[in-house]
Amino acid sequence: MHDPFDRSFRDRVLGREILFGLFLDLGSSASAEMCSAAGYDWLIVDLEHGAGSEADLASIFHAIAAGGSSAPLVRPQSGERIRIGRALDAGALGVMVPRLESAAQAREAVTFLRYPPDGVRGVATRVRGAGLGRVGHPDVSRLNERVVGIIQIESAGALREATEIAALDGVDVLFVGPADLTHSLGIPGDFASPQYRNALKRVASACQASGKAAGILIYDAAVVPDLLELGFTFIGIGADAAFVASGARAALGALR
Repeated sequence: MHDPFDRSFRDRVLGREILFGLFLDLGSSASAEMCSAAGYDWLIVDLEHGAGSEADLASIFHAIAAGGSSAPLVRPQSGERIRIGRALDAGALGVMVPRLESAAQAREAVTFLRYPPDGVRGVATRVRGAGLGRVGHPDVSRLNERVVGIIQIESAGALREATEIAALDGVDVLFVGPADLTHSLGIPGDFASPQYRNALKRVASACQASGKAAGILIYDAAVVPDLLELGFTFIGIGADAAFVASGARAALGALR
């Protein structure tokens, strides 16, 4: 179990260290442990699109800890206060907030990440995310320092206000969702489009200006050098479910 006050992962994020992660779509503790053992810097349990639920978080986080030192993160179903709070209570070191359209929505969402006076997260000291009762009330606010706030840029509105979002206290990463963003921009799946590349530049510039990390999910490792050159440092290189599907197809295809 992580030290409740250990903010080293957040420091690595804000230091713009190159961090590679993976989405956990399967809701499987076995998969989570194997992926952690593989050495990813972070693993994010995807409750928006994945097979798991909040009830699976405790066992998945235990598996991540058993497998290695990957930081456990969560993408909740939505940016509601209760959804973010449940993920943090379970022990997530950070939350990726999906489907926001504006800086105003992001400003509200980051208040859900932190205890008062910095936010409006509900206080429960007995939960895993607060050290299972090891942290006294006078020190609860110190737990805020370790939480990584990740805001997805996956709509035209969020892209338009990327600079304002990146400047918000409590936002540590702007994370591009390529599929949703290209659909929102009217170029579905066209990752070679100049419009999409300009969007990536806009996000990277916004992060650079505010000292935040630029993140993205990729589907092809060949694009990583270009993304690093643009300034992206928080990079998801796929999902466990995608690896199973592609491996299964490749194994069968080799025999037919």
